[in-house]
Amino acid sequence: MGKTRMTRSEPPVRARAPRLERAVAARVRGVHILDAIGGTPVLELTAIQREAPGVRLLAKAEWFNPSGSVKARAAAAIVAEAEADGRLGPDSVLLDASSGNTALAYAMIGAARGYRVVLCVPKNANPQVMDALKAYGAEVVRTDPMQGSDGAIREARRLAAEDPKFVYLDQYNNDANWRAHYRTTAEEIWKQTGGAVTHFVAGLGTTGTFIGTTRRLKELNPGIRALAVQPATALHGLEGLKHLESAIVPGFYDHAVPDETLFISTEDAYAAVKRLAQDEGVLVGPSSGAALAASLALAKRLAVQPRNGRYAIVMIFPDSGDRYVAEGLFSSSLDHTFSS
Repeated sequence: MGKTRMTRSEPPVRARAPRLERAVAARVRGVHILDAIGGTPVLELTAIQREAPGVRLLAKAEWFNPSGSVKARAAAAIVAEAEADGRLGPDSVLLDASSGNTALAYAMIGAARGYRVVLCVPKNANPQVMDALKAYGAEVVRTDPMQGSDGAIREARRLAAEDPKFVYLDQYNNDANWRAHYRTTAEEIWKQTGGAVTHFVAGLGTTGTFIGTTRRLKELNPGIRALAVQPATALHGLEGLKHLESAIVPGFYDHAVPDETLFISTEDAYAAVKRLAQDEGVLVGPSSGAALAASLALAKRLAVQPRNGRYAIVMIFPDSGDRYVAEGLFSSSLDHTFSS
């Protein structure tokens, strides 16, 4: 008779599964939504920069932040400082004015931190922004579209003066705004470029991104030149940007900080947005188009100036173009006009 072959019995799959799940759980570490703010990538615009030999065009892709824009950085810093100094508590009602992106950031943070959020927003704000604010549970006060962000600011000030339940965070005059970029955006740019950045370009809205980032970059290398971008006229189609000559100027804006200011037309910004989508596969909003139009003009000037080593222009792309598609940005011309 042949010998019976003994085999080692295998544990049933059901018995192994809990151990596998525990092992996987030990390796996966989740983060809170607010801890995901920052660390956005820098994109090289390889096709467009060919027009300016010797110049690199680099874009900080801020739509990778939670809530979808650069404003998550400032909003999170403003809320954190208000919590730290005791102005914000469990029963507080967070109040501020915004033309769109900061409103989204506040709404996201309010939902995550358990605050009631009231936001003053112009009536001509992007419809998708309004839908998202409702999804987060924020309350919206619609303001005169012809007054733009200034009208929203005036309404927020009125509400804060009339009712003490509101904690008015005032992003346009809150130093936590620019300090957020001093601490994070500038440091990221410096590390991501290996200190090779030679020029910094950003649009002016609250001006916090430009002021904070520029101050820190110039501490790291005083030779870096910083160029601010504004709409060419008071009435424009560049959501989020301010024509400072005709607008309420943010309290922390310092006219001495920019080395140069470039004024970009709505037409040129929209053309740059379409070019980014078609030549680089990068879909962004109008303020990003303004940053590219300014950066490309600068790059063409630099291309005729010999230098030992390449120039590196880093620009801020505040948000993606997803929500602007529904407004016809990529199918027609200037359908929307904003006032600073």
